[in-house]
Amino acid sequence: MSGTSEARQGDGRDRDTQGRARSARPRDGLGRPLPYGADGVERQPEGVVRGPEETVTEAQALLEAGKPFHAHEVFEDAWKTGPEDERALWKGLAQLAVGLTHTARGNTTGGARLLRRGAGAVEEWASGAGRERPYGLDLVELGAWARELAGVVERDGTAVSAREWAPRLRGRGV
Repeated sequence: MSGTSEARQGDGRDRDTQGRARSARPRDGLGRPLPYGADGVERQPEGVVRGPEETVTEAQALLEAGKPFHAHEVFEDAWKTGPEDERALWKGLAQLAVGLTHTARGNTTGGARLLRRGAGAVEEWASGAGRERPYGLDLVELGAWARELAGVVERDGTAVSAREWAPRLRGRGV
């Protein structure tokens, strides 16, 4: 099941434990909602504060498991809780993960657009910060990976395997 502590409220809307609207429907490995009562995958907890190394390690494991939507959630936590001067980096990485999510779901146009946007964001951050390998991340290789995948899905027009196309965040040698 989804493993969340959410419930349907009297107004018919799903709410989280703080009362905010949030779907309690289980999700598949790509974050798509499933019918109530279906077996889904465990959701990533939101708002978790992790160090950068832990963020990269956890996101990599999720990407390798074919769960880019979940990796996006990990990057989003870093983007929202990390230092101001790194937020653009983590946001760009989140865009790459959600771009892979969309291409795996078959949304090739939106996926390609997000992959290119994410590639540009991490490369722009690296240039401005003067750091091409923060926390071991290979931002040049990630940009090349994203552009390659965007070209493939635009050319073929079909969904890809998230697991087979999972990027190596720290490069091929790691």
